[in-house]
Amino acid sequence: MPDHIPLLRADCADCFGLCCVALPFARSADFAHDKPAGKPCANLRQDHACGIHTELRAKGYAGCTVYDCFGAGQRVSQVTFGGRDWRTGGTKHARRMFEVFPVVRRLHELLWYLTEALALDAARPLRPELRRALEQTERLAAGQPEELAALDPAEHWYEVAELLLQASELAREGRNKGRDRRGADLAGAKLKGADLRGVSLRGACLIGADLTGADLRQADLIGADLRGAELTGADLTGALFLTQPQVNAARGGPGTRLPGSLVRPAHWAVSR
Repeated sequence: MPDHIPLLRADCADCFGLCCVALPFARSADFAHDKPAGKPCANLRQDHACGIHTELRAKGYAGCTVYDCFGAGQRVSQVTFGGRDWRTGGTKHARRMFEVFPVVRRLHELLWYLTEALALDAARPLRPELRRALEQTERLAAGQPEELAALDPAEHWYEVAELLLQASELAREGRNKGRDRRGADLAGAKLKGADLRGVSLRGACLIGADLTGADLRQADLIGADLRGAELTGADLTGALFLTQPQVNAARGGPGTRLPGSLVRPAHWAVSR
């Protein structure tokens, strides 16, 4: 596992519950009630911990168990704002913290992808460029609150996305590389036991797809929507650019094989 990865994991104990305050959510199958951005969730305690953390799914908050900030929460809380929380810092301080959090979260997601790309043997020719992109992204994420609030990461994302695509093509060379399903609508698709090795599924909609026993090794899954996708028995070892939120949103079981950088969601064991 790359050394940088632990820094890109959510550590709620060092965060001021930012995802529970800064982000909005709408009443749906994922959330039991509406909440506007900037308003604390009704379940957030004074110590910034969730009052129903062990019962989120049972209480109608499945969306909370899917979300992951890639470590942005603790960085914004403890580094960017020096450990001064939104409850005690005043209205202006809180507003700025809530503006900065989603920006840093976006940059940390990029750091996750770049860290993975740097670890790919096949992408060795791109390592100097990937390293420069990672360092630039890190510099942006380390900016002052005012700089981060004014930052639109879209242009940087576009540049990095092109580099990640090149890394993906190198890693998938000779492994169904010609099968490009980027952006494909595969919602509910019957892909049980499918050989998807090396297939590009970048940005594909796989909501509710049956991927039972599918072979997804070296498949590019960056941006793929795996909500409700059935991954029981699927092999995702070596899948490219797979993230914890994607895994959390899918359904899996004991036979699901994941990359070593990801953890098996607790609710999988409950739901199987």
